[in-house]
Amino acid sequence: MNIELLREYCISKLAVTETFPFDEDVLVFKVLGKMFALTSLKGWESGTPSVNLKCDPDKAEELRGEYESIKPGFHMSKKHWNTVELHQGELSNAFIQELIDESYRLVIKGMTKKQKAELANYQ
Repeated sequence: MNIELLREYCISKLAVTETFPFDEDVLVFKVLGKMFALTSLKGWESGTPSVNLKCDPDKAEELRGEYESIKPGFHMSKKHWNTVELHQGELSNAFIQELIDESYRLVIKGMTKKQKAELANYQ
């Protein structure tokens, strides 16, 4: 997966915005202001691309044990976030998209009723 595909996939989701809230390096994708994916542009430029994605804690442990490319979330809650390294070619684009989908779903699941109602207005 390249940065363009990652970006296009993330922003194609309902109510998603992209921002640089920390600095001009870290691109963050949010659904209604809640982060679900983060990536370092410098990582892509240096040939070590990765993306941080939210994950169910039990599934996160399972994925880390199964895939060398999936590690505890860098600079994130290690319990709820994974860093998915994209430069090793271990993970297919379809699988990465599934991980993005899961992160997006988990963030929505944690929203208030009011936020979920607002999200429904985007449909």
